[in-house]
Amino acid sequence: MNSTIRILGGNSNKPLTQSICSLLGTTPGEAKVSTFSDGETAVEINESIRGKDIFIVQSTCPPTNEHLMELLVMLDAVKRASACRIAAVIPYFGYARQDRKATGRTPISAKLVANLLAVAGAHRVLTVDLHAGQIQGFFDIPVDNLFAKPVMLDHIKENYAEDLVIVSPDAGGVERARAYAKPLQADLAIIDKRRERANLSEVMHIIGDVKDKKCLLVDDMVDTAGTLTNAAKALKEAGAKKVSACCTHPILSGPAIDRINNSMIEELIVTNTVPLRGAAAQCKKITVLSVAPILAEAIKRIYENGSVSALFM
Repeated sequence: MNSTIRILGGNSNKPLTQSICSLLGTTPGEAKVSTFSDGETAVEINESIRGKDIFIVQSTCPPTNEHLMELLVMLDAVKRASACRIAAVIPYFGYARQDRKATGRTPISAKLVANLLAVAGAHRVLTVDLHAGQIQGFFDIPVDNLFAKPVMLDHIKENYAEDLVIVSPDAGGVERARAYAKPLQADLAIIDKRRERANLSEVMHIIGDVKDKKCLLVDDMVDTAGTLTNAAKALKEAGAKKVSACCTHPILSGPAIDRINNSMIEELIVTNTVPLRGAAAQCKKITVLSVAPILAEAIKRIYENGSVSALFM
């Protein structure tokens, strides 16, 4: 890559930053991101970036607020160091689920984060599988919402050849599930559920034929895994031969790993937009695929003023 591009990484996902740089034939920029004793974020850019195109790779995964603040401070640092163009590469965009006023007197935090990124200095945002595509409209700067689907499809085609049914865990995910079912020439099923409160769901009934089928649940993220494990149980009770799941962002908070280990799910396919830590990294049911090739190609095209939309085909 030309010397006028630099890729910097925060502390949220250093392995992904390194993978992207390796694919682009460069090394991560010299950015030191640390914390003062009182908890404030400290950033030092230890090389000249004047006039260069800067890509900052940082997922806003748990601890979400800490990683978000790191990203904002890094954006401010490179802006004040006279960088030419600044792109925030956010493989997992946190706060995306707070994209509307679900009840009275609540914030739209996804819009707030969009404003913060632009004010801090981002000229564009590159992300993967936004929880809701409409969040792109919260920004007044360009947003490229890439999809992990090509990476997922390669794995699915190799391991789930026959009798496959793609299952949406809720009505809101039908479009996503259909996008997987069409290229795989698989049937589609939908789980109708009722959510009593946040992070708690109850499966109601299944729309579609899953008896004696290999069922693959498709979602954009897995947080506490309540939705997935309840859905897997319902599919098994409906006669499914095998139940697996694929989710782009493995948040895996709270009781998620215990639930997955004790569930009917045989394999959970995820990507490295969020790094696995602790028990999640040891879970034998989880298969991790890399989105580094997709992000690296997008970064290359943005830098060369090429077409990013061609990646959505």
